[in-house]
Amino acid sequence: MQLATLRNGVKIPMIGFGVWQVDNETEAPQAVAEALKVGYRHIDTAAVYKNEEGVAKGIQESGVAREDIFLTSKIWNEDIRQRRTKEAFDESLARLETDYLDLCLLHWPVDGFVEAWKDLIDLYEAGKIKAIGVSNFKEHHLETLKQEGLMTPLINQIELHPQLPQPDLVEYCQDEGIQVEAWSPLMQGKFLDVPAFAEIAEKHGKTPAQVVLRWHLDTGNVALPKSVTPHRIQENFDVFDFALDADDLAKIDAVATHDRLGPDPDEIDF
Repeated sequence: MQLATLRNGVKIPMIGFGVWQVDNETEAPQAVAEALKVGYRHIDTAAVYKNEEGVAKGIQESGVAREDIFLTSKIWNEDIRQRRTKEAFDESLARLETDYLDLCLLHWPVDGFVEAWKDLIDLYEAGKIKAIGVSNFKEHHLETLKQEGLMTPLINQIELHPQLPQPDLVEYCQDEGIQVEAWSPLMQGKFLDVPAFAEIAEKHGKTPAQVVLRWHLDTGNVALPKSVTPHRIQENFDVFDFALDADDLAKIDAVATHDRLGPDPDEIDF
């Protein structure tokens, strides 16, 4: 397992298990337990996913100690707008049946995000969160926090994959000491339509999905693949025994169209 070290010294596993659109009752407990059995130690959920209870159940069923798991959740937009970040945080803790988070993020840069960030800083300084960050923030959102004289986020979780590598934002984050995390790291399955990934996979004796995830690791991104299928959960974690060479990386660079699969953070209305 590869680890990244955040600016405050906290270590984060670079392959995490995402649970967006994973059903709380039927899928989350089983998928989370399976992921932890395979070897994942980083679980990424959010209040708006409505599966924090299922994640908690999966953790309990896995038998893996809570302190060995890097657990993330996020403050949803309405809670940010309504200035109830601390209340929302406590509600997530209750659903996750834990008394701390390893990472808490502001989910989107909606109205009120500066005040919400101040609240996360309070919770961080009180020892209730090991690391705090943001999600879907562009450079100008991060600059707003800087102009307020506030702590720089430790992480920015953004849509990032070979189709949308966001080089300018990644460079900005690297310059500021902000670890980049990738949501939809596998291009929501669209990597299957790109011949280059199959060619590189054959060369390394791997699958196309493994090649895409290795690209994230080799470029320094924390990646959060999601699956509820046991063999894919295993496959997505089996990426630590090879590396891409310069030729591979050049072929993957050529995939970029810079088109988003998800919303533009400047255009969200939810």
